[in-house]
Amino acid sequence: MTDPALSDADPILVRMIRSVSELCGVIAALMILASVFITCQMIFVRLILKSSTFWQTEAVIYLVIAATLLGLCYVQRLRGHVGVDLVPGLMPAGARRILALFVLALTLLMAGVMIYYGFDTFHLAWSRNWKSESVWAFPLWIPYMTVPLGFALFFLQLSADLYMTVIGRDNPLAASMVPDVLPQKGDS
Repeated sequence: MTDPALSDADPILVRMIRSVSELCGVIAALMILASVFITCQMIFVRLILKSSTFWQTEAVIYLVIAATLLGLCYVQRLRGHVGVDLVPGLMPAGARRILALFVLALTLLMAGVMIYYGFDTFHLAWSRNWKSESVWAFPLWIPYMTVPLGFALFFLQLSADLYMTVIGRDNPLAASMVPDVLPQKGDS
């Protein structure tokens, strides 16, 4: 199976992780939408009402960062992360599978490091009651929390992808996912 779509034949835990990733995609989209509305409100207040704004810019920044981090698992679910497919396209199927396992394991390691250090930063902000230096004085533990949370969700989706690749039911670098890079017979 190379299609990242839900399948009733997939293990329930994998389907649950994929569903959580889908939900995160919706939440991330709503955060982006909210940031657009806040930006429009900020423009209205500044240009039409000739008043100052004090929280909007910071809120938009935090929302976009949170949407990016919470959307990691959804993008992984759709196989939307940037990848170089020239080398896998030249490899035989078995080698593509080994490469996929290596890449997934390495990405899991990187996500684990981000969870660890992201949680450390979140915990410091929480325990020391850090606030932004703006007039709004927003508690920084809230945006900092999105780093370990986003990467933990990403870690879950990567784990599901790795499991499906190990059992041979999926391969992120399968031939159907890689464009043809060699000319076919009869092509001039």
